[in-house]
Amino acid sequence: MSWTTPGTKPNLPSDDKRWRIVNGTMRRHGYSRDALIETLHTVQQTFGFLDKESLEFVAGSLRVPLSQAYGVATFYHFFSMKPPGEHACLVCLGTACYIKGSGQLLSQAEKKLGIKAGETTEDGRVSLLTARCLGSCSVAPVAVFDGEVAGNARGEQLHKQLTTWLEAAKPVQVEGGAEEKREEAPSIV
Repeated sequence: MSWTTPGTKPNLPSDDKRWRIVNGTMRRHGYSRDALIETLHTVQQTFGFLDKESLEFVAGSLRVPLSQAYGVATFYHFFSMKPPGEHACLVCLGTACYIKGSGQLLSQAEKKLGIKAGETTEDGRVSLLTARCLGSCSVAPVAVFDGEVAGNARGEQLHKQLTTWLEAAKPVQVEGGAEEKREEAPSIV
Protein backbone atom coordinates (compact mmCIF):
# COMPACT_ATOMS: atom_id res chain seq x y z
CA MET A 1 0.00 0.00 0.00
CA SER A 2 1.43 3.37 -0.93
CA TRP A 3 0.69 5.96 1.74
CA THR A 4 0.61 9.51 0.56
CA THR A 5 1.74 12.50 2.49
CA PRO A 6 -0.46 15.58 2.52
CA GLY A 7 -0.14 17.55 -0.70
CA THR A 8 1.33 14.70 -2.76
CA LYS A 9 -0.40 13.01 -5.65
CA PRO A 10 -1.01 9.26 -5.07
CA ASN A 11 0.27 6.74 -7.59
CA LEU A 12 -2.66 5.22 -9.46
CA PRO A 13 -2.90 1.40 -9.16
CA SER A 14 -2.85 0.96 -12.96
CA ASP A 15 -3.13 2.82 -16.26
CA ASP A 16 -6.91 2.22 -16.28
CA LYS A 17 -8.41 5.66 -16.91
CA ARG A 18 -11.21 4.97 -14.42
CA TRP A 19 -8.72 5.50 -11.60
CA ARG A 20 -8.52 9.15 -12.66
CA ILE A 21 -12.22 9.51 -11.83
CA VAL A 22 -11.61 8.05 -8.37
CA ASN A 23 -8.57 10.26 -7.87
CA GLY A 24 -10.62 13.29 -8.94
CA THR A 25 -13.11 12.65 -6.15
CA MET A 26 -10.33 12.50 -3.59
CA ARG A 27 -8.60 15.58 -5.02
CA ARG A 28 -11.88 17.55 -4.87
CA HIS A 29 -11.94 16.85 -1.13
CA GLY A 30 -8.26 17.60 -0.59
CA TYR A 31 -7.48 13.91 0.08
CA SER A 32 -9.29 14.34 3.38
CA ARG A 33 -10.09 11.30 5.51
CA ASP A 34 -13.69 12.57 5.55
CA ALA A 35 -13.99 11.72 1.84
CA LEU A 36 -13.81 7.96 2.47
CA ILE A 37 -17.48 7.10 1.90
CA GLU A 38 -17.85 9.37 -1.13
CA THR A 39 -14.66 7.98 -2.65
CA LEU A 40 -15.82 4.40 -2.11
CA HIS A 41 -19.10 5.35 -3.82
CA THR A 42 -17.07 6.63 -6.77
CA VAL A 43 -15.11 3.37 -6.96
CA GLN A 44 -18.36 1.37 -6.78
CA GLN A 45 -19.97 3.44 -9.54
CA THR A 46 -16.86 3.36 -11.71
CA PHE A 47 -15.81 -0.29 -11.37
CA GLY A 48 -19.06 -1.91 -10.21
CA PHE A 49 -17.59 -3.27 -6.99
CA LEU A 50 -14.82 -2.78 -4.44
CA ASP A 51 -11.82 -5.12 -4.46
CA LYS A 52 -8.67 -5.34 -2.35
CA GLU A 53 -6.70 -3.15 -4.78
CA SER A 54 -9.28 -0.35 -4.68
CA LEU A 55 -9.58 -0.44 -0.89
CA GLU A 56 -5.79 -0.30 -0.52
CA PHE A 57 -5.55 2.60 -2.97
CA VAL A 58 -8.30 4.65 -1.33
CA ALA A 59 -7.09 3.92 2.22
CA GLY A 60 -3.52 4.86 1.32
CA SER A 61 -4.51 7.99 -0.56
CA LEU A 62 -6.79 9.25 2.21
CA ARG A 63 -4.41 8.16 4.98
CA VAL A 64 -6.94 5.93 6.76
CA PRO A 65 -6.21 2.43 8.05
CA LEU A 66 -7.12 -0.31 5.58
CA SER A 67 -9.24 -1.86 8.33
CA GLN A 68 -11.35 1.33 8.46
CA ALA A 69 -11.90 1.35 4.68
CA TYR A 70 -12.80 -2.35 4.78
CA GLY A 71 -15.12 -1.76 7.75
CA VAL A 72 -17.00 0.98 5.92
CA ALA A 73 -17.18 -1.09 2.72
CA THR A 74 -18.64 -4.10 4.50
CA PHE A 75 -20.96 -2.16 6.83
CA TYR A 76 -22.95 -0.24 4.22
CA HIS A 77 -25.34 -2.28 2.09
CA PHE A 78 -24.66 -0.25 -1.07
CA PHE A 79 -21.11 -1.52 -1.40
CA SER A 80 -20.32 -4.85 -3.03
CA MET A 81 -17.06 -6.74 -2.66
CA LYS A 82 -17.79 -8.99 -5.67
CA PRO A 83 -18.32 -8.21 -9.35
CA PRO A 84 -22.03 -7.83 -10.16
CA GLY A 85 -23.93 -10.01 -12.61
CA GLU A 86 -25.16 -8.60 -15.91
CA HIS A 87 -28.61 -8.30 -14.33
CA ALA A 88 -29.60 -7.61 -10.74
CA CYS A 89 -32.68 -8.68 -8.82
CA LEU A 90 -33.03 -7.01 -5.45
CA VAL A 91 -35.73 -8.03 -2.98
CA CYS A 92 -36.65 -5.71 -0.12
CA LEU A 93 -36.80 -7.45 3.25
CA GLY A 94 -37.99 -4.46 5.28
CA THR A 95 -40.81 -5.04 7.72
CA ALA A 96 -43.69 -3.95 5.45
CA CYS A 97 -42.34 -5.94 2.50
CA TYR A 98 -41.62 -8.99 4.60
CA ILE A 99 -45.12 -9.02 6.10
CA LYS A 100 -46.56 -8.80 2.59
CA GLY A 101 -44.55 -11.75 1.27
CA SER A 102 -41.05 -10.66 0.23
CA GLY A 103 -39.59 -13.64 2.10
CA GLN A 104 -41.46 -15.96 -0.26
CA LEU A 105 -40.33 -13.89 -3.26
CA LEU A 106 -36.72 -14.28 -2.14
CA SER A 107 -37.15 -18.04 -1.70
CA GLN A 108 -38.65 -18.32 -5.18
CA ALA A 109 -35.77 -16.33 -6.68
CA GLU A 110 -33.18 -18.45 -4.87
CA LYS A 111 -34.82 -21.63 -6.13
CA LYS A 112 -35.17 -20.35 -9.72
CA LEU A 113 -31.57 -19.11 -9.90
CA GLY A 114 -29.97 -21.89 -7.84
CA ILE A 115 -28.14 -19.36 -5.65
CA LYS A 116 -28.57 -17.67 -2.28
CA ALA A 117 -29.06 -13.95 -1.63
CA GLY A 118 -25.80 -12.06 -2.12
CA GLU A 119 -24.57 -14.43 -4.83
CA THR A 120 -24.31 -14.32 -8.62
CA THR A 121 -25.20 -17.17 -10.94
CA GLU A 122 -22.27 -19.25 -12.17
CA ASP A 123 -22.57 -17.81 -15.68
CA GLY A 124 -22.45 -14.25 -14.29
CA ARG A 125 -25.87 -13.38 -15.66
CA VAL A 126 -27.88 -12.57 -12.52
CA SER A 127 -27.03 -11.28 -9.05
CA LEU A 128 -29.60 -11.80 -6.29
CA LEU A 129 -29.51 -9.09 -3.65
CA THR A 130 -31.52 -8.04 -0.63
CA ALA A 131 -32.06 -4.70 1.07
CA ARG A 132 -33.23 -3.86 4.56
CA CYS A 133 -35.66 -1.21 3.30
CA LEU A 134 -36.10 0.67 0.03
CA GLY A 135 -38.51 3.26 1.42
CA SER A 136 -41.38 2.12 -0.83
CA CYS A 137 -43.45 0.57 1.94
CA SER A 138 -46.76 1.78 0.49
CA VAL A 139 -46.32 -0.56 -2.49
CA ALA A 140 -44.93 -3.53 -0.56
CA PRO A 141 -43.62 -6.04 -1.37
CA VAL A 142 -40.99 -4.42 -3.55
CA ALA A 143 -38.44 -5.96 -5.92
CA VAL A 144 -36.01 -4.09 -8.13
CA PHE A 145 -35.06 -5.50 -11.53
CA ASP A 146 -32.00 -3.82 -13.07
CA GLY A 147 -32.81 -0.59 -11.24
CA GLU A 148 -36.54 -0.63 -12.12
CA VAL A 149 -38.69 -0.68 -8.98
CA ALA A 150 -41.58 -3.14 -9.10
CA GLY A 151 -44.12 -2.34 -6.41
CA ASN A 152 -46.71 -4.89 -5.31
CA ALA A 153 -44.34 -7.52 -6.69
CA ARG A 154 -45.80 -10.96 -7.32
CA GLY A 155 -44.20 -14.35 -7.70
CA GLU A 156 -45.34 -14.61 -11.32
CA GLN A 157 -43.72 -11.29 -12.17
CA LEU A 158 -40.46 -12.32 -10.49
CA HIS A 159 -40.47 -15.72 -12.20
CA LYS A 160 -41.15 -14.16 -15.62
CA GLN A 161 -38.32 -11.60 -15.28
CA LEU A 162 -35.78 -14.16 -14.08
CA THR A 163 -36.77 -16.56 -16.85
CA THR A 164 -36.38 -13.79 -19.43
CA TRP A 165 -32.86 -13.05 -18.19
CA LEU A 166 -31.84 -16.69 -17.99
CA GLU A 167 -33.30 -17.62 -21.38
CA ALA A 168 -31.46 -14.73 -23.06
CA ALA A 169 -28.20 -16.43 -22.08
CA LYS A 170 -29.01 -19.78 -23.66
CA PRO A 171 -27.94 -20.52 -27.22
CA VAL A 172 -30.73 -21.40 -29.64
CA GLN A 173 -30.50 -23.99 -32.40
CA VAL A 174 -30.60 -22.56 -35.91
CA GLU A 175 -30.66 -24.28 -39.29
CA GLY A 176 -27.77 -26.62 -39.86
CA GLY A 177 -27.38 -27.42 -36.14
CA ALA A 178 -25.32 -24.31 -35.36
CA GLU A 179 -25.88 -22.45 -32.12
CA GLU A 180 -26.60 -18.77 -31.94
CA LYS A 181 -26.83 -16.61 -28.84
CA ARG A 182 -30.14 -14.83 -28.30
CA GLU A 183 -30.34 -11.06 -28.23
CA GLU A 184 -30.25 -9.34 -24.87
CA ALA A 185 -33.60 -9.65 -23.13
CA PRO A 186 -35.43 -6.46 -22.27
CA SER A 187 -36.76 -5.84 -18.78
CA ILE A 188 -40.44 -6.67 -18.38
CA VAL A 189 -40.96 -4.20 -15.55
